[in-house]
Amino acid sequence: MTAAGTARGHGAGKAAPGTDGPVLRIADLAVELPGPHGTRVRAVDGVSFDVPRATTVGLIGESGSGKTMTAHAVLGLPPEGATLTGRLLWHGEDLVTADPARRRAVRGREIAMIFQDPLAALNPTQRIGRQVGEIPRRDRLPRAEVRRRTAELLDRAGIPEPERRMRAYPHELSGGLRQRAVIAMALAGNPELLLADEPTTALDVTVQSRILRLLADIQAADGLAMLLVSHDLRVVSHVAEQVVVMYAGRVCERGPARAALRRPAHPYTAALVRSVPAVRTRTALAAPLPGAPATPANRPDGCAFHPRCPLVRARCRDETPQVREAAPGRWSACHFAEEVLGE
Repeated sequence: MTAAGTARGHGAGKAAPGTDGPVLRIADLAVELPGPHGTRVRAVDGVSFDVPRATTVGLIGESGSGKTMTAHAVLGLPPEGATLTGRLLWHGEDLVTADPARRRAVRGREIAMIFQDPLAALNPTQRIGRQVGEIPRRDRLPRAEVRRRTAELLDRAGIPEPERRMRAYPHELSGGLRQRAVIAMALAGNPELLLADEPTTALDVTVQSRILRLLADIQAADGLAMLLVSHDLRVVSHVAEQVVVMYAGRVCERGPARAALRRPAHPYTAALVRSVPAVRTRTALAAPLPGAPATPANRPDGCAFHPRCPLVRARCRDETPQVREAAPGRWSACHFAEEVLGE
């Protein structure tokens, strides 16, 4: 086993022996942003879900649904002018009320992020080795040890000839190799939770598959928890055990990934599933979602999805549904979740 697998120190040591609770509990999280004419917009509105240890949770929804904003709030990187309320319980410690020094200590060490655009995440003026080796250098390791550790991280991320790639600049690497370098950077602090924000969006299909397999292998080897942000249901269905579906800044469904994607408990989830074209058959065509997605800035009254919902009724236009357990382990913010499950 590599040093990355044995030195799970910072985040792993926070859990009390025998503790079975989630590594991260998000409770009623809200992120407010400055809006026009002095208004405030709730980009994330009352979001609650758990990330269990050694589990991948898929956070899915269309663009603008609040997925990335939620992940950035967990990492302590909300946009300028944003205010956070609710709780982010990291092994029981509330990161919303933690002081800035504590948040900086958690970021990159205990919780790390893999950003969706590796070219933007990497400094174009610095060699790959210097960027991946930043945390080992902060630990004041000897120069030779920093170099060895950096090469080991690149090798673990699946980069061939790591000693040579350390001397390369980001523009000299392919998109897939740049994403692997970003993964190596995320692993450098031996985190316990990985936030993967659309980690395969900019890659072609064959490279996507390899990156997802790499993340799954690393997660299994280290017992990492992972929050995978994606709009791609195929990606989530392959790697996630749990799924959280967001729409217009709110959670509309959560539960086991396989069950939720095969038998949705919310019309929005069902519409997302129908919008994915079949691969193995030519007869099962995709059914695009009608209309434009609501955003937190133009969220309609009642259920935010009601203007696009095929099951809409008068109650949906007037009453905002709360997330509730519609069946064992199945949570839905739909007034008629039982009916959706029965279809």
